[in-house]
Amino acid sequence: MSKPRVQFVRRPGRLMLSAVAAFAVVQLAGCGKQAAPDPETTATLIQPVARLDLKVAKATPGSRSGEEIYQSVCVSCHGSGVLGAPKTGDAAAWAPRIAQGFDTLTKNAINGIRGMPPRGGGADLTDIEVQRAVAHLANTAGGNFTEPPVGQ
Repeated sequence: MSKPRVQFVRRPGRLMLSAVAAFAVVQLAGCGKQAAPDPETTATLIQPVARLDLKVAKATPGSRSGEEIYQSVCVSCHGSGVLGAPKTGDAAAWAPRIAQGFDTLTKNAINGIRGMPPRGGGADLTDIEVQRAVAHLANTAGGNFTEPPVGQ
């Protein structure tokens, strides 16, 4: 039987030179000027999971109904009874207040009373709008007040 032949590289310097040349080609191929990332694509890729768009809805003073004012200003306290505010629709809590009359309720709402700030915190409310809100809120608890019309 013949012995298997093992062949060695006769010129190891040439092999090393070939390896260095291949490495240099690979490295130089990546050295070209990189293209700048597209800002639109980048913005799309890093968008948050949710987006919140807020829009300011300006109403002309004097043009809001009692219910609109209640929903935008009054509900924050009267909806949950914060700071002892009588809850919307709670006839027992509103009865003594309704008994004082519409003018007294309106005066207290305009000037503020106990924890309630003047105009319920809606500084842009007109006196007529406060009257509308008072009538709306008191009527939900059994009052029988006439809300001033919006055209006034």
